[in-house]
Amino acid sequence: MIGLLGFAAIFGAGRWFGWSSRWMWLAAWGWLAVLLVAHAPYMPPGLGRFVGGEFRGWLLLGVLAVVALAYRTGLRRLRGQVVPKAEVAPKPGTFSPTELDRYARHIMLREIGGPGQKRLKAARVLVVGAGGLGSPALLYLAASGVGVIGVIDGDGVEGSNLQRQIIHTDARIGMPKVFSAQVAMQALNPFIEVRPYHRRLDQVTAAALVADYDLVLDGTDNFDTRYLLNRVCVAAGKPLISAAITQWEGQISLYDPARGGPCYECVFPVRPAPGLAPSCAEAGVASPLPGVMGSMMALEAVKHITDAGEGLRGRLMIHDALYAQARVIVVTHRADCPVCAGLHRAAAQS
Repeated sequence: MIGLLGFAAIFGAGRWFGWSSRWMWLAAWGWLAVLLVAHAPYMPPGLGRFVGGEFRGWLLLGVLAVVALAYRTGLRRLRGQVVPKAEVAPKPGTFSPTELDRYARHIMLREIGGPGQKRLKAARVLVVGAGGLGSPALLYLAASGVGVIGVIDGDGVEGSNLQRQIIHTDARIGMPKVFSAQVAMQALNPFIEVRPYHRRLDQVTAAALVADYDLVLDGTDNFDTRYLLNRVCVAAGKPLISAAITQWEGQISLYDPARGGPCYECVFPVRPAPGLAPSCAEAGVASPLPGVMGSMMALEAVKHITDAGEGLRGRLMIHDALYAQARVIVVTHRADCPVCAGLHRAAAQS
């Protein structure tokens, strides 16, 4: 029957050429109108026999289609008025079903488990620098479920950053790094709180920020900031995970004199002479190296928070990426350290 073949041809062509459902239905209604006109009394009788069927039959089909369309439209409107049931917010310290699924691989680990994941959720970690080291550290802290993550950096995203600073994108060039990092972290894990601080770190800023966090990660690339951050962390009794990179080599340690380890200035009491420790901008750096060392920073943070395994307190790891070698050396506090010697003397007397 020509009439039915016409409907089949309309919907088949629509599927083939990717027409929207609206255009397919408009074409079908147009074809139905043609069929009704072909059976009109004033039309030649041969035309009605050619397309097939009869006027009353096609009219009934049109009425049924109108009823079905009205039902479908009404059902859609009713569904649109239904307010979806919101997921009940979990009690403090507990996890929603979505979070339990997200952190399942952590919870399966004997060294972390449920208690360790709760400690991660309750933890507050400050990351100084949203550059090469901060990028992977921030992403993995967010993915791990650290409850509150602060990030401080005064710079904006530049095209030259994107070779190694994987938390940023080309579309966010010109945006302050802390806000770019916040976008990426919350897109990865909406269950965490990110606190961006778009500013330079100075003595007053450092003391106020460090006091509000449990653990500090130093991903900066200059010695002035490293020494400043070390002094503030020692004064506040906060552990500091610090890493550094240049060209093909990186190093990392956990500085925690409040718990018996050395501070940063114990290990590096004197700034290197100019040219001996050039920055990445001066000497270059292999793109994946910050990813390796920044990930190690996040891993050491997770271990420290959950008390898993053996951390790097009192040990310095040196990674040579060019020759695929890594070594760990023991580091101890210095009795004459101007920053933390008082802590160790007090601990020894007690």
